[in-house]
Amino acid sequence: MRIRRWPGVLLREKREKREKREKREKREPNDRGEKPVGDTAARRRRRHATLRPKSRLRRLFSWKKILTAVLAFILLVVGGFTVLYFAIDVPQANAQAKAESNVYLYSDGTLLARTGDINRESVPISRVSKPVRHAFVAAENKSFYEDSGIDPAGLARGLVSTVSGEGTQGGSTITQQYVKNYYLSQEQTLTRKAKEMVISLKVDRRESKDDILAGYLNTSYFGRVAYGIQAAARAYYDTDVSDLTVEQGAYLAALVQAPSQYDWAVAGPTARRLVKERWNYVLDNMVGQGWLDKAERQRMRFPVPREPRPAPGLDGQAGYLVDVANRELAASGISEQQLAAGGWTITLTIDRKRQRALGTAVDAGPDRPGAQAGAVSVDPGDGRIVALYGGRDYTKHYLNNATRSDYQAGPAFLPVVSASKVENHEARPEPSAEHPFPGVEKTAVDLGIDPHAGDFDDPEAVSLGLLGAGPLELAGVYATLAHHGQKVTPSLVKSAHRGDEHADLRGRVGGQAVSRTTADAVTGDLQAGFDGWPTAPGHGSTATVQQPVAVVSGASDDGKAAWHIGYTPQLLTVVGLFGENPKSGKQVRLAADGERRAGRIWTDYMSQAPEGEPPARRDPGRP
Repeated sequence: MRIRRWPGVLLREKREKREKREKREKREPNDRGEKPVGDTAARRRRRHATLRPKSRLRRLFSWKKILTAVLAFILLVVGGFTVLYFAIDVPQANAQAKAESNVYLYSDGTLLARTGDINRESVPISRVSKPVRHAFVAAENKSFYEDSGIDPAGLARGLVSTVSGEGTQGGSTITQQYVKNYYLSQEQTLTRKAKEMVISLKVDRRESKDDILAGYLNTSYFGRVAYGIQAAARAYYDTDVSDLTVEQGAYLAALVQAPSQYDWAVAGPTARRLVKERWNYVLDNMVGQGWLDKAERQRMRFPVPREPRPAPGLDGQAGYLVDVANRELAASGISEQQLAAGGWTITLTIDRKRQRALGTAVDAGPDRPGAQAGAVSVDPGDGRIVALYGGRDYTKHYLNNATRSDYQAGPAFLPVVSASKVENHEARPEPSAEHPFPGVEKTAVDLGIDPHAGDFDDPEAVSLGLLGAGPLELAGVYATLAHHGQKVTPSLVKSAHRGDEHADLRGRVGGQAVSRTTADAVTGDLQAGFDGWPTAPGHGSTATVQQPVAVVSGASDDGKAAWHIGYTPQLLTVVGLFGENPKSGKQVRLAADGERRAGRIWTDYMSQAPEGEPPARRDPGRP
């Protein structure tokens, strides 16, 4: 039987149970050793307060939210890069990257002079051998031929390398480095880096790998004020880029990473060790890429570069040679503005040994402060100027004595008069008071004398040679006579080019200026009495020229110039001495020995065997 309880009894029982439980909790400590306060609501609040931070962290960083954030970031980056790709165009090249020097070379290809602020000589990729190209790729960007202009893996490696301080692996591809050098600047900013990546992608799509590599090689800095691989080849190994060995190319490739630090001539022990490690790294990479035979690599030895030398400028005779070359280029249509823009490689006909011999001959005698020398040596067969002396030093005496024509030709003009008489013999023009030497002006101009040299109608001017002429001008006259009357215009520019642009040079040998009969008759007269004899007796030199020599020698009527001109079938040389006040630059009379000094210079120079001729006989007692 179930006993029913009244509601009041139930309420009382519940109340009693609650009171007993509260009393028990007040007597017993909780799990943390704290006594309960008897308020269950308070206890619940403390419990929730303890758990709330962890629960909030879980709610904020749930895996769904993290994944969403990552995807959003990727979309933002991709979207931003897409906008940049279409917003950034490939710019024009910066002026620094295009600036080049003009390079002047001797006939054998060695460097004579360089002009311009930037030592750079751009070369096509065909001038760089494949092994040398591979050395640079192995050093800087092994994936160059496969990547799209940027290399994400390389960027990551570069970042790790930078953070770790190793510094042996860069993050930029060759394309990026080319873009930075050619289109952008060297500033280290995120903006520049972003532009570099975008432009690199576009350049890689529009240009061939060879073109990009050529741009990189021509714009990289190698130290020693050398921009581009051609300037570097000359600065470190004194050679043309086409003649670089694999070992030398590997050193230049290693050098790009730290030019100042890795320059062998100034590097300390640590830097030399590092550059050798880098050099070995390049060659080992070439082996790994299949570009270099392993056995051949084992035989290679480090190619120590030469000591640095000052850049060849315009001092000494170089400035005079450059001056004449620039005049010839201007005559061929290359303007001063085109030359000033730089980038020209100008090869001269100047023979290095001949040039040195001519300078030695001029400087051998006692110094005369009141005298200036000018000389030109020409191959009459083809008009090549093989040597030219313009003065003591171009930086100290700017006026080129080889080209000046402000002194009297004196006896050097008389063979022109003789040529005119022979040339006009058949016509037999009648002389008159106004024209005592008919036909001289035409003959003189045909042979190469400036029509404005003086008054050709003045009998005294013609008979005494009072007309103005210079060594280079007279060299053309006598080369024409030596070449049997065929017009010879001496020139010292062998070739001139800038990239694919070539100068259209004038011809050195032209039509008949005077008849062969006339030219040979004049040459025969000038040869008389000089076969095998010292060419200027009593001038103090014991050297002789053992060839038939046609010679003209003497002083001008006013005594301010002295000439010695002579030629063999292979070589013609004009020597002029000019009296000049060293302070005012005004013309003055030469010392009495001017004619003998000019002859000594000519003989000392010409006695050295010209090409194809036997050497001159010298006095055994002379060194």
